[in-house]
Amino acid sequence: MDQPDDGRFLKLIYLDLPLLIGLLAVSGIGLVVLYSAGQQKLDLVIGQAIRLGLGFTVMLILAQLPPRYFRFWSPWIYLAGIVLLLAVMVVGDVSKGAQRWLNLGIVRFQPSEIMKLAVPMMMAWFFAEKPLPPRWPHLLGGALVTAIPFVLIAEQPDLGTALVVGCAGASALFLAGLSWWLMGGLAVMLGGAIPLFWTFIMHDYQRQRVLTFLNPESDPLGTGYHIIQSKIAIGSGGIYGKGWLNGTQSHLDFLPEGSTDFIFAAFSEEFGLVGGSLLLTLYFFIIARSLYMAAYAPDTYGRLLAGSLALIFFIYAFVNSGMVSGLLPVVGLPLPLFSYGGTSLVTIMASFGILMSIYSHRRPRSR
Repeated sequence: MDQPDDGRFLKLIYLDLPLLIGLLAVSGIGLVVLYSAGQQKLDLVIGQAIRLGLGFTVMLILAQLPPRYFRFWSPWIYLAGIVLLLAVMVVGDVSKGAQRWLNLGIVRFQPSEIMKLAVPMMMAWFFAEKPLPPRWPHLLGGALVTAIPFVLIAEQPDLGTALVVGCAGASALFLAGLSWWLMGGLAVMLGGAIPLFWTFIMHDYQRQRVLTFLNPESDPLGTGYHIIQSKIAIGSGGIYGKGWLNGTQSHLDFLPEGSTDFIFAAFSEEFGLVGGSLLLTLYFFIIARSLYMAAYAPDTYGRLLAGSLALIFFIYAFVNSGMVSGLLPVVGLPLPLFSYGGTSLVTIMASFGILMSIYSHRRPRSR
């Protein structure tokens, strides 16, 4: 008698079981930690659970669409995103000194979030029918595709999202087969452009973040307060942590933004080095599985897009964990599937829906 296939149903709805388990595990742990980091406010957890439900629904819907639909719509989604970014510059809402939102009456959203998906989709579309590794004219075209939204988003200002968009484009270029000597040359060029970027692109508060990263103790009660308290929280957790609901830095309000950008510090205080290492292992599993799925994409478009989306998730996890531990400057990127918030969460889950679509709709290879 045939044994039932537990994964058959998931295959019918184009979901990848290992990746789904990883996403559910991180999301579930995130809700548990959010209850503690958010001062045990149940409504905070319920709100985040609703956002996660919406995100997983978006992932499920996008997974059902054949990849040819994403390929067809890639340039149009990119152009629509550019138009929306230009609209933000003209009629966007200003909040906390930043002009990032469009208010349509019914909904208020950040068009920059669209570009986290639109840029890798456009880059994959642009290189799909071109010889790889790319030639100089194609490299310049890809660089332009990335540079336009990067500059528009950085001017809002929103350096964190701009860096994600820039990394998305760079990831596509890397996966397209950029040679190491060329990447080294580009790195040197970018290094030479740092003074121009510092002078003409970065705002005063962004420059201050970099200076604070280099020496947070120079202003321990001002600009350096966040990172100092974050490192205290991580260090006080020790090997095994203080235990769930027993974190003092977050519960006594020493740790700012403990339920959003700095939730990894709150988690490390309660679960220690062991808990933090296990969480990072889960993130590594999700990234590794995503890259494995990208490697089995049926065509160049699918491989470039899926690989870029996997690397974007890596950028989120790497930058946030490095930021709260003092290894990187504070740029305001959330810890994916963990930090409280909705817009970036839905965008991340949409990227996994696209990735699952590319992998699950591939044709079986002939023997």
